[in-house]
Amino acid sequence: MIRESGKGRIAVIGERNLSLGFKLIGISDSFDEVGTMGVDRLINLISSKEYSMIFISESLREHMDRKLLSTVETSTNPLIMFIPLPGVNNEESLSELAKRVLGIDLNR
Repeated sequence: MIRESGKGRIAVIGERNLSLGFKLIGISDSFDEVGTMGVDRLINLISSKEYSMIFISESLREHMDRKLLSTVETSTNPLIMFIPLPGVNNEESLSELAKRVLGIDLNR
């Protein structure tokens, strides 16, 4: 398989325990940033076009404006996934994920 330069990279943005966990499994582009700093990092990573997948803490959602949130929720390149905070049950359901990423409504 031939890859474009920079494609296939994975990044993580979030709280220290989140970014550290991903660093421990080998994802070196793990950023310990929250709030507006985390959102700024996300914007920079999207603009760089170097990443195919970006995991972000669910806590960043509340710091995004509507336009950025819409971009994040519909983006497939890079694919951006919210990681729920421990103890919080706000996970994206499988049907919501399929609809967002693939455009398929599993409830039909």
